[in-house]
Amino acid sequence: MNQNTNPVIKCENISVVRGETTILRDVSLHANQGELVAILGPNGAGKSTLLGVLAGDLAPDTGAVHFGDIQITGLTKPELALRRAVLPQQVTVSFPFSVEEVVEMGRGPKSTSTDQDLIEMAMKRVDVLEMRNRLYRSLSIGEQARVSMARILAQDTQLLLLDEPTAVLDIGQQEKLMRIVRSLVDDGRTVIAVFHDLNVAMSFADRVVLLQKGSQVAVGAPRETMTAEILSNIYEHKIDVVTVNDDTGPIVIPSPRDRS
Repeated sequence: MNQNTNPVIKCENISVVRGETTILRDVSLHANQGELVAILGPNGAGKSTLLGVLAGDLAPDTGAVHFGDIQITGLTKPELALRRAVLPQQVTVSFPFSVEEVVEMGRGPKSTSTDQDLIEMAMKRVDVLEMRNRLYRSLSIGEQARVSMARILAQDTQLLLLDEPTAVLDIGQQEKLMRIVRSLVDDGRTVIAVFHDLNVAMSFADRVVLLQKGSQVAVGAPRETMTAEILSNIYEHKIDVVTVNDDTGPIVIPSPRDRS
């Protein structure tokens, strides 16, 4: 991990209210260069809403988001696209685009003479170069996930915001995609990602932010923050955190329900 002490992005005292429902309440976080920050919590905790606020796609009712020293409200959509790339939960490609054409979409906000080089490098980084001429819709779910990652890499931003990037992937596909994400972080990129899989966060994140009913419950290194007590309280279910060995680190295991 090669972290710069100046945050790439930070938000302070973020609250989001919709009607009579408070979705986020006084949430603050930051992410440095060369850092992977995981946002965790049960359904309805406000994870995707927080990511939307960080992306500049949702306006908070209170609080502020800054990219470096620049407040996000002072940036236009094209200026935002130069600073952050967003991978949504679901990527829908309705038309018969090829893999390369989907990745090219990541260059939309910029369009420079180096476009093709960046597209080539993005496809190579996630190992989809050989399928460049295949139709996106013909790919497996795992292959589509890698192509979608290549698209946001082609955007060539410092900050990547990922909303449940491993949600539909099997264990092998998860591991392959997360190793790509981790290599980007180790090369100096900044990643903030929403995860449902607690073991992915335990294995790959540098810091975790735990949300419960819109409030920030805990922030810190995974091994220190993702304790059995805290997780059991947040998810309202008994959870064990078991250390297998020093190399693999702790494993999060939901306790089986009582069948008696």
